[in-house]
Amino acid sequence: MRKNLFIVLLVVAANLGIWAAFNRPIAEEPWHGMINGFSYSPYGRDDNPLESRMPKPEAIDRDLALLAQYGRSVRTYSAIDGLEVIPALAQKHGLQVTLGAWLDQRTELNKREIDSLIDLGKRYDNVTRLVVGNEAILRADLTVRELAQYLRQVRKAVNKPVSTAEPWHVWLRFPELVQEVDFIAVQLLPYWEKVPFEQAVEYVTRRYNELRTAYPDKPILISEVGWPSEGNRVGAAVPSLAHEARFIRRFLNEASENGMDYFVMEAFDQPWKKGIEGSVGAYWGVFSASREPKFPMSGLIEEDASWNSQAVLAACVALLPMVLFGLRFRNLRAHGQLFFAVLIQASASLLVWTLFVPAHLYLTDLGLLLLGILLPAQIGLLLVALINGFEFTEVLWKQDWKRAFKPLTGHEARTDWPMVSLHLACYNEPPELVIETLNSLAALDYPNFEVLVIDNNTPDEAVWRPLEAHCAKLGPHFRFMHLKPWKGFKAGALNFGLRRTHPSARIVGVIDADYLVTPDWLRSLVPYFDDPKVGFVQAPQDHRDWQHDRFTEWANWEYSGFFNIGMVHRNERDAIIQHGTMTLIRKAAIDASGPWAEWCICEDSELGLRVMEEGYEAVYVNHAFGKGVAPDTFGAYKGQRFRWAYGAVQILKRYWKWMLPGFLGGTGRLTASQKFHFVTGWLPWFADALHLVFTISAMLWSVGLLLLPQYFEFPLAVFLFPTLGMFAFKIMHSFVLYTARVPCSLSQRLGAAVAGMGLTHSIARAIFAGLFTKGRAFLRTPKGENSAALVRGLLMAREEGLILLALWTCAFGVGLEYGLHVREVTFWIVILLVQSIPYAAAVLHSIASALPGGTRDSEPAAPAALAAG
Repeated sequence: MRKNLFIVLLVVAANLGIWAAFNRPIAEEPWHGMINGFSYSPYGRDDNPLESRMPKPEAIDRDLALLAQYGRSVRTYSAIDGLEVIPALAQKHGLQVTLGAWLDQRTELNKREIDSLIDLGKRYDNVTRLVVGNEAILRADLTVRELAQYLRQVRKAVNKPVSTAEPWHVWLRFPELVQEVDFIAVQLLPYWEKVPFEQAVEYVTRRYNELRTAYPDKPILISEVGWPSEGNRVGAAVPSLAHEARFIRRFLNEASENGMDYFVMEAFDQPWKKGIEGSVGAYWGVFSASREPKFPMSGLIEEDASWNSQAVLAACVALLPMVLFGLRFRNLRAHGQLFFAVLIQASASLLVWTLFVPAHLYLTDLGLLLLGILLPAQIGLLLVALINGFEFTEVLWKQDWKRAFKPLTGHEARTDWPMVSLHLACYNEPPELVIETLNSLAALDYPNFEVLVIDNNTPDEAVWRPLEAHCAKLGPHFRFMHLKPWKGFKAGALNFGLRRTHPSARIVGVIDADYLVTPDWLRSLVPYFDDPKVGFVQAPQDHRDWQHDRFTEWANWEYSGFFNIGMVHRNERDAIIQHGTMTLIRKAAIDASGPWAEWCICEDSELGLRVMEEGYEAVYVNHAFGKGVAPDTFGAYKGQRFRWAYGAVQILKRYWKWMLPGFLGGTGRLTASQKFHFVTGWLPWFADALHLVFTISAMLWSVGLLLLPQYFEFPLAVFLFPTLGMFAFKIMHSFVLYTARVPCSLSQRLGAAVAGMGLTHSIARAIFAGLFTKGRAFLRTPKGENSAALVRGLLMAREEGLILLALWTCAFGVGLEYGLHVREVTFWIVILLVQSIPYAAAVLHSIASALPGGTRDSEPAAPAALAAG
């Protein structure tokens, strides 16, 4: 108990320390004086001049009253559409105004702006300077000659200093423009110049001095200077609240010392600018869009002032789960308890951080929709991480396994061996393959068994007749039955076998047509049925003839992970999956729970679940008593996994109430641990389905970024980072557990990872097919097929290959359009490339089945892959 309490306190303390380390207050020179001026756009959170949603005069009045507390003047950008009230309201609050007119290629708009500018400039004494156009030359909306005409018109009408606002390089490039103005209004925004924050103020001063040297007779006004608090990284320029606060403080002190005239860019955040300047356009304000100061002008600076509340909340969220886990799983080594406690705390912290980040942002309707999609997906990812982490923790650090079953020995003198009826259902299998299996069954070292061979709908008599003859040769314990026509697929054949089972048989065994069993199979496992609570005994599947075949080698070790890790873990709480070979079932349990389900294409798992529901226990002996033939082609391999995933959905749709806890209306007799393992065991397959959804969404979003950039912005990194983290965690989880529990080499572990990832798309398709269809033809896993040619190898992964190509095309297109100097662009490209890895793995594994060294010699198989109903 003390150890558990110490671990919890240690993790909580570490959590608080990490939050504090990432949010250390920063000391910066304070600013105590008045600010010369603010660039002022009066638009509030819900205003948008592009959509003619303009601020009301009373809102502008409140803005100017607030700004008068901090500064001496404001600079505006337009003199029409309701902004004509600014000079009068500014005068009311003692503010001077540098009045601006917006100019572009629209002649009529320009005329309205100039007329209003002249009128306001004449009427109000607090309008001290006039700025005709803002970056009109930079945007190429006007030529220098055209702009000069507007400048002359305003100067002639108003006896006040006149200029236009342009970046420093425009003024240096066009000295003739300088001759047309009374002062130089220069925009100095080092962020857009990709200048690192640490060098930003020095950069502003340098550019200012360049202009002063070039034009010593012209007064210089810095018409815009600032740094954004949020948005995309541009080269080495990183937006952040701390950077904005530090830049503003440093610049204000620098400007005061050197007598610079300036307007801070800008007074208030402008959410509407996201549509024209990207995400960064909304976050240049000294005040938020809700008119709250974003940072202090003196004292320590914090990137997120609410970090301490978030840290405490994250600790509180994680505290109870960590305590309960420590109390419930005391048989874990300290390393395991510490690891899972850290995982719980990290998940809680990431969740809290994710929930708080949007509070600092101005999300569009599309952004809110994306948030509504990504937030549940984020929670799902964290849940999967915790489930995988629990398996990881127990497998590595459990001190004693209470249900570690081994082959039983020491029964040589036993005489009361119960009768076992072995059922082998086959369809269109190569006869020589089945004959090998029958010979291995005939060699079983067990005194009391029968073998029923049920051939289901094989159309070619030349295929099934040799089996009939061989069963006759093996003697009366082997019975052959040919069914045609017969419904129900494999389950239908097995049910026929149940009705023909010897009356004295107490145990039913199922074996695949390609398995070679060891003689001690039954003698080593049947004694477990002496315990009347045991409903079925399961041994793992294993494979043969893969050693010199790259494709089947990878597949073999991918299968092995489930049987050496997942099944061992599930067995500890009596929650294993029954699979349709190397399984022995108590006949009375079948009688109680009902026969094989002909509606389900995973009739083995379905029956095992029903046997457990009847209150029987299961035994898993992690020892291979037989080896079969792995699928020869990627098409067969993924078809098999499609069937398993589709069948899992069928089972969940039918028995979902069995999986619910009692307080949610759950029914049935499954234990809480069994429910947990059945649900969480299939959950990663649903995560694969979400992977497909995210992949398609990412491609569509990329198209939106390329074709409709005014509506689409790069998703928040807080939602993308966990995707990368989850991918890395899954790789680590699999690799470490394989190293600890699966007896294979490094190259074989890597091959197994390729094989497993390559099934992602097939599993996703199966999940959606299972959710939205009622039934599907039984998909047989072909055995003994000749490996496909290279072209067919590609065709077997054609869907995966097309998605792979689409993802790479999107990544290339986004990089080409936006450039890699923007952090969010690079991050998005990485996401697209990571999303493409399972599809690349599928193509690679499919090709491996056709390349030299990736094939094996075999006899041709019958061409059919679907059993007749």
